[in-house]
Order: sequence, then structure tokens, then C-alpha cells
Amino acid sequence: MPANSQPYQRRRRTYRLLAAAAGLATAGALVAALPAEAHDTSHDGHHPGRYQDVQLLSFNDLHGNLEPPSGSSGRVTELQADGTTKTIDAGGVEYLATHLRQAREGKPYSITAAGGDMVGASPLISGLFHDEPTIEALNKLDLDVTSVGNHEFDEGPKELARLQNGGCHPTDGCYTDQEFEGADFPYLAANVLNEKTHRPILKPYWVWKKKDVKIGFIGVTLEGTPGIVSADGVKGLQFKDEVETINKYARVLQAQGVQSIVALIHEGGAPASSSYNYDCDSPGAGDGISGPIVDIAKNVTPAVDALVTGHTHTSYVCTIDDPAGRPRMVTSASSFGRLYTDTTLTYDRYTGDIARTAVTSANHVVSRDVPKAADMTDLIGRWNTLAAPIGNRPIGYISADIPNTGTESPMGDLIADAQLAYGKQLDPETDLALMNPGGVRAGLTYVAKAAEGDGVVTYAEGFTVQPFANTVNLQDFTGAQLIQVLKEQVSGSNTASPKILQPSSGLTYTLDLTKTGADRVVTDSIRLNGAAIDPAATYRVATNSFLAGGGDGFTTLGLGTNDLVGTDDLAALAQYLTATSSAANPIAPPAANRITITK
Repeated sequence: MPANSQPYQRRRRTYRLLAAAAGLATAGALVAALPAEAHDTSHDGHHPGRYQDVQLLSFNDLHGNLEPPSGSSGRVTELQADGTTKTIDAGGVEYLATHLRQAREGKPYSITAAGGDMVGASPLISGLFHDEPTIEALNKLDLDVTSVGNHEFDEGPKELARLQNGGCHPTDGCYTDQEFEGADFPYLAANVLNEKTHRPILKPYWVWKKKDVKIGFIGVTLEGTPGIVSADGVKGLQFKDEVETINKYARVLQAQGVQSIVALIHEGGAPASSSYNYDCDSPGAGDGISGPIVDIAKNVTPAVDALVTGHTHTSYVCTIDDPAGRPRMVTSASSFGRLYTDTTLTYDRYTGDIARTAVTSANHVVSRDVPKAADMTDLIGRWNTLAAPIGNRPIGYISADIPNTGTESPMGDLIADAQLAYGKQLDPETDLALMNPGGVRAGLTYVAKAAEGDGVVTYAEGFTVQPFANTVNLQDFTGAQLIQVLKEQVSGSNTASPKILQPSSGLTYTLDLTKTGADRVVTDSIRLNGAAIDPAATYRVATNSFLAGGGDGFTTLGLGTNDLVGTDDLAALAQYLTATSSAANPIAPPAANRITITK
């Protein structure tokens, strides 16, 4: 009912009077003081009561992890009552489906929503098939709605539209005898506009309805998406401010009579603890949460009742004050399907709004001690059968784990060495290679996951490490530009959150963390094969196409000349492993000592 109608205004006045009579500061606080029966769906079995509890189940950053993720990617940390922590194996859609279905039992008013990056940077079982298996799994999970994330643009807006609407891949065709049907749920992209039409490329909002209950959802991705996605993936698109966009469509929803609103935001923060059950609102909880989501939450209109977030792969259930100074729930469920969030929204049928003070929320582990969902087991089996001939192929041998950990990681160094070797094949004058840390999605483990044998690296494992299908590009830079690139790791847009490029063998320098900004890179320490960088000389540098487009804030890398585009980066890694290792002579983990860190 419109907000200017007389019956609506009478209900609002009654609501305020009831709150005042109860001695409560706000009308919303009345709900928290109501007896439990006030939340019942009906009083006599036929007529609904005033308040209706609506369950909101949410998760984010699945990244196509259908099978249980391995290593640290498949664990969460739990804070114990005595202050110690323990790790729990978690994740896998067979278990996620079971947990969500169990959580919905006895909850007729239940919504399942997600905060973006459902696809992209996916393991082989999904990525090899352009993430069709993940969309099929999400359909079976009964996902109702999700925002887009930056990784939804890895293959460009046309491919995102195909994931939404269905149809076989324009190049690879159909993978089965049935045409891909697309997502049963809407992808929301309120702040992603076609630069020609200035209209959202997908729906900006969606309204969930059940009987007389209506809740609106607005979906946005981070405004900075173009800086972390390849240029081709966002060509022709504009990414608008998250707060302005959400506030705009909140007004649109309210004009349509929708007063209960949830924002799905693919942007996040960093909690003060890595424990999934950390309560940032509890006494002694430290700084609670920091990062971009804090400013967003503080400025999004009070008309929005809760924020489901993502992108940072962290877990939190926090309240952050809205512009009116009222606490509002902000949640994130880690990544890779390891957690889900269960939030209770108490809907007031008189006002059509959520009683904000009654909102409760908690993160839950997708533990592996529950029965597997049979339909998900069948789905994984079908797609694994198609992927097996490619995924099981050995591409190299390692003598020990090659982890993707640390400021400079052994896995990052190995990839940089592979790209340098490939670059020298294209052009013997290639001098060095640089790899962005975010493009290294996993390490390699020595102990076999299947029948291939310990130390064997399969194509599927390589795909998990480098799933983006970037090309290896060669460009010329002056020495002065190369020095500037290294300084951009810790300055400009990377000042607060440095992005340390992984260097190929022969490039060394000192990173002084006692200093600030660009000064952290000690210019006089930069050496290539022992020689100081000559600012006036020309250097041939291998990077991936993402960096060559100036991604991750490395604007200088977008200024290279004499471009030469090679094969995809995974092919370069596979070729390097095959050429430099064997069962009798496996490759050892790089020492990761090319960057000297001073603290």
C-alpha cells in the first residue's frame, strides 16, 4: 500500500504510540520486546499475524568450487570459548546443498541470496565448461538471487548474459545433448551500465514475494571492477558508485510500495579476527571491521535493512551504523562455499518494513559431517566424466609442495619463471617476467589427490592454479618505467593494500616495510641479473594480458610498446613444467628469495 495512504499513516501512528507506551526509543525497538507469539505466522491457523520472520540464507564468492576445496582453501578457523582456535574442513556443494536444505526445514518464508563471484577463477570441473556446471548447481541449490561480482566479467558481458539467459557457448558449442538453460535466478547489476545506452546491462533489482510479504533486493559490484578485470571483459561498460546506485534504486522500490530492502554488494571488509564466528559487536572485539564496506554501509540509505557483502573472502556478522545512526546488519560468508549466513528478518505486515532491531544473523560452517546431496554428487560425476580426459593428463613433476603463500610465493615465482621461459621462445631478447599475485589462485601439492601418484602435476591442478585464460604478452619498457612499475606495487591505488608482483629469476630488490608509499621499494637495490637497472635502457618484459592492460593499479604496465601476444598463461606453465621436470628429476619449489623484505 502506498506510504501516503490514510490507512498506512494510521498504522504508522499506532506503531509509534505503542513504542512510546512501552517506553522504547524507536518503533523498531518494539519488535525486540514483543513476546515470541507475536512473530507467529498466524494466531488461529488461518489469519496471519502482524510479524513474520523471514529467513535469509546467503553466501558469496563460490568461484565454481563444486568439489570440496583442498588445503587452506577448504578450511575455516573457529574461535573456542577458551580463546584458542581450531580448523574445520569445509565446503563442497554436496554438503552446501544439504546444509541449506536442512536450514530451510520448517521455514516456509525462506530466501537464498548471494553476493557475487559465483563463477570465475573456477576449478577445472566448472571453468573448462565456461561455468555452466556451477550455474546448474546453483539452480539445484534453489538460489533466488545474486549480485554480479567482478569475476562475472572475466569473459565479458556477452558471456554473462549467456549464463543468465542460456544457450550454447558461441565457440565451444554444447557440451551435452541438451542446450544450456541458463540461470533460474536473476543476476543483479544495478551499477553496471552499457556506456552507450547508460542503462544497467542486467536487472538492477528484484522483489521476492510470498503471500503478502515483499522484500526487495538491489545488486551491485564494486565500482573498481575495471581495475581488477581484463580490459576486454569490461569493454563498453561503466561501473557506477555503489552507494549512489543503491540509494537510487531504494527510492525506486519504495515508490513501488516495497519498504523492506536488502542490498547485495560485491565489496567487503577485513574483520579483526579470521575466525568465522568472530563477533565484531562483542565487548573487547577490537576494531571490529575495516575496509571499503564500512564507508559504504555508513552511507547507504536507512531504507536498506541489511547488507550481504563479499569480494574480500572474509567472514563477519557485524552491525554498522547507517546515516541515521541506527545499527544495521552487514554480513559476509568467507568464500568457496565454506560458510553460509542465516539471517532472520522480522517483517511487519502493518508497515511493510523490517523491524531492524529484531534482525539476527550468524555464520555457519558447511561441514563435511552431513550426508552428501545425491543430486549434487550426480552433477559432479557427470561433469567430471567429461573433464577427465583433459584434467588427468600429467604436465609435470614436483619434489615437494609449491605453496601460494607469503609476500613472494614459491608458486608465483614458478609462474613468473615459466612466463620468462616462454617469452624467450617468442623473443630471445626477453629480459624478465612479472606475475600479479591475484592471478595465482592456488599452490601445487605433492601428495596426490587421485590415482596420478605423488608428485605428479595434472592439467586439472594447473588449471586450478591459473584458471583465467590470460595470454602471455611481451612489451618494451624503459628502465625508468620498470622502476615505476615496482613502486606502483605499494603506491597509488595499492598504497593501503600492496600488490606485490611475483618476479622471475634474476630480478631482485629490497622492499622496506618500515617506510611508506613508493619509498618502500628501495630504488638502488633493484638488480637484473646482478646489474642495476638503467633508467634510459629498454627492457623486454613478459606479463599476462591482465597486467598488460594496466590491471591491479599498474597503470605503467598499460603503457608498454612493441606488443607481442602469445599463448595462454596456463599453456606456458604446462610447457615449462613438462620441459623442466620428469619423474626422475622433479622440479623443486623456488626459494622465494628474490625480494628482500625489511620490517
